[in-house]
Amino acid sequence: MAAAAGDGTVKPLQSAMKLANGAIELDTGNRPREAYTEYLRSIHYISQVLLEEVETTKEAGETVPPDTSKMLKLAQQCLERAQSTAAKLGKTRLKPTMPAAAPMPQPASRHRRVCSDEGGKLSPFLPPEIFQKLQGAESQSCKKELTPLEEASLQNQKLKAAYEARMARLDPSQAMQKTSLTLSLQRQMMENLVIAKAREETLQRKMEERRLRLQEAANRRFCSQVALTPEEREQRALYAAILEYEQDHDWPKHWKAKLKRNPGDLSLVTSLVSHLLSLPDHPIAQLLRRLQCSVYSALYPAVSRTATPAPGCCPPTANPGSRRLRPSQSLHCMLSPPESSAAPRPQDSPPTPPLQPGPVGSPSPLGDAASGLPDKDSSFEDLEQFLGTSERQGRDRGVQPEPQLQQLKSAVEEIHNAIDRLLSLTLLAFEGLNTAASKDRCLACIEEPFFSPLWPLLLALYRSVHRAREAALSRSMELYRNAPPTAIGIPTKLLPQNPEAKGATGYPYCAAAQELGLLVLESCPQKKLECIVRTLRIICVCAEDYCPTPEATPQAGPQPIAAAAIGADDLLPILSFVVLRSGLPQLVSECAALEEFIHEGYLIGEEGYCLTSLQSALSYVELLPRGGLAK
Repeated sequence: MAAAAGDGTVKPLQSAMKLANGAIELDTGNRPREAYTEYLRSIHYISQVLLEEVETTKEAGETVPPDTSKMLKLAQQCLERAQSTAAKLGKTRLKPTMPAAAPMPQPASRHRRVCSDEGGKLSPFLPPEIFQKLQGAESQSCKKELTPLEEASLQNQKLKAAYEARMARLDPSQAMQKTSLTLSLQRQMMENLVIAKAREETLQRKMEERRLRLQEAANRRFCSQVALTPEEREQRALYAAILEYEQDHDWPKHWKAKLKRNPGDLSLVTSLVSHLLSLPDHPIAQLLRRLQCSVYSALYPAVSRTATPAPGCCPPTANPGSRRLRPSQSLHCMLSPPESSAAPRPQDSPPTPPLQPGPVGSPSPLGDAASGLPDKDSSFEDLEQFLGTSERQGRDRGVQPEPQLQQLKSAVEEIHNAIDRLLSLTLLAFEGLNTAASKDRCLACIEEPFFSPLWPLLLALYRSVHRAREAALSRSMELYRNAPPTAIGIPTKLLPQNPEAKGATGYPYCAAAQELGLLVLESCPQKKLECIVRTLRIICVCAEDYCPTPEATPQAGPQPIAAAAIGADDLLPILSFVVLRSGLPQLVSECAALEEFIHEGYLIGEEGYCLTSLQSALSYVELLPRGGLAK
């Protein structure tokens, strides 16, 4: 198994990613039997690793490692691809013996389905009404306290059951006793109902008095000389509901006391917000689900209209000379190298002819394209020129349709408003969180559960808007997939000097490309940004291992990117090479979404530098020469 130099030990997740990538390459190379075997081998390896982790954590008493969920997602994706490959093998085996049958009409589906990746395979997004039912199922399943009338009804049912059992034991001659029992049952049931009705009226009166008292407290909190806006009125009503909730539960008081004793403990903030959002009956958790349903309802029609072909239009047919990429069942699974024929293209642009393998003695298109690259020493000295050219090319390709862009803008604005409402209401409920550090931590804790069910749909809309850029990036990845690092502009001093002696069987900076591939498994912007930061740190570690400096002294712990030995002129070509080897054209849309939803404080620090560097590398890879495609 290939280990990247400078990374020490390879993580099990990276090894599993490498096995899955090998299986996908066999699958795209029209070798289904070998691919099926590799998929099963990947699943077997993941199950072994997880079993070992379970035994280790059981002995040490630790929690489940954070990479376990990613390993399970990868195993699920490998299983889906193995199933489709097995189906393909079965059809191939039956093809010579089974006669061609007339195509049977398929029943029309009740729900529209949308494309989730560049292969064109259909993957369903739940309709908004189903999504809303699933989001509300948890809150409906929580145990509710019975009202006095409901308690009286249960008591009467028990009395009636005891009455029927006793009547069955009496002889027919005991008519007087039967009449006495019947009258006694009616009297007891009537008394229970009268008492329960009186209790319920008293309880309702006390609840109404408490509601009015809490409403007055909320009015004092939101007192203003001018009329309140509808948003402020809704926030006041939610705050009154929170006060009413705190009257019935004691845990908010305990958490407020903890925050008062430890005002700077950010781990306490994380635990509080996680506990708060895990309670389905809390008003803030209920608001979270309502806002998620509202955003989902706004995104679903836009994505459905974008991905559903117009009536009367024939579906595009694949070029018989090109290889077809089998897409995955999941939007998150984008591990396979992109094919030029599978990349989405605008309808008004002519299709790009597929790459045809030339004769053995013919010059390589890759060599011609690499020869047209700028000099490696000055590849990234004039980055503004490349970015300006990218903008001009975008204008030449034409802007996206206005309705589609407007839908994206309105969805982004609605998401920002929803997160702001959740944050402000949480700060109202717990005043101890109203500090700069606590606000940032609270915002990060809110974003993760908020984006988890919405990110696949949101990313699909971003990908439809950036379809042209992703197509250009996919063509570059196809053309320069096997380009040597020096052709991308990486100096030879930052490459392994003697890779055979070090035992490295993979390509340079392999660990960084594998780490970047993990980005698509996350559904939270903060975790995606952390994955990008780890990728650039791995690049710096590998570069320092390939080209160690005598005066460099090792330091414990991860070092900031700015403090690394390599500069931006060396970092950007390496990052471009890593992008090419990742095979993920959707990085364009991922970075565009991250730039929109990442907190402003991160954009001016190390995280912002890493995100900007990745965007610059993506822009450069898009503009690589197309000499090979012309041939």
